[in-house]
Amino acid sequence: MFTGLVQGVGEVISISKSEDCALITFASDLAAELAVGDSISINGVCLTATDIKENTFTADVMVQTLKLTTLGSLVSGSKVNTELATRADARLGGHIVQGHVDGVAKVVVSEPGDKWQRFVVEIPASLRRYVVNQGSICVDGVSLTVGEIEDKTSRVTLWLIPETLAKTTLGLRKPGDFVNIEVDVLAKYVERLVQAQKLSPNSEIDNATGDEK
Repeated sequence: MFTGLVQGVGEVISISKSEDCALITFASDLAAELAVGDSISINGVCLTATDIKENTFTADVMVQTLKLTTLGSLVSGSKVNTELATRADARLGGHIVQGHVDGVAKVVVSEPGDKWQRFVVEIPASLRRYVVNQGSICVDGVSLTVGEIEDKTSRVTLWLIPETLAKTTLGLRKPGDFVNIEVDVLAKYVERLVQAQKLSPNSEIDNATGDEK
């Protein structure tokens, strides 16, 4: 589990792809704190460190992950947000983030202001129901507060503070770029419980659509 408080920006050193996976090596100051088998968030995707050097680590990334997240578009030199798994004795400064990306959103606005940067992303329509004003959302591994959600356009407005711009890759994102989105898992659990209460004993829920079958 993670909190969405990015601890550093890493860089892709090399990518080796095969038919069913990719081996990606990252340079990161966090490598020194990793052990083989540890989880680490890369742009909001939970990966497992399989090989660790002094300041680099390698992770196996399955084809499904490459297809469903922005990790499939990484190239050597790409900058990535990194976060170690949270400790049980640490403060939960962001929100509960699993590293299980729900979808990919398109950046439609990145507009600098005096103190804030207006950042608008267009999320998949299927994720709209999990997003509420002043609620939490994870964008490329960064825990952010929703400023506004437009149901007609599926556009979510976020406001980035200078600290976020300085310590994450979001300041590098421009209109047309894509980012990983993870909605608040608590919303999905609530939806599931409500659906279960409405079902008859012999009914099932389609996990892909959330509909009764």
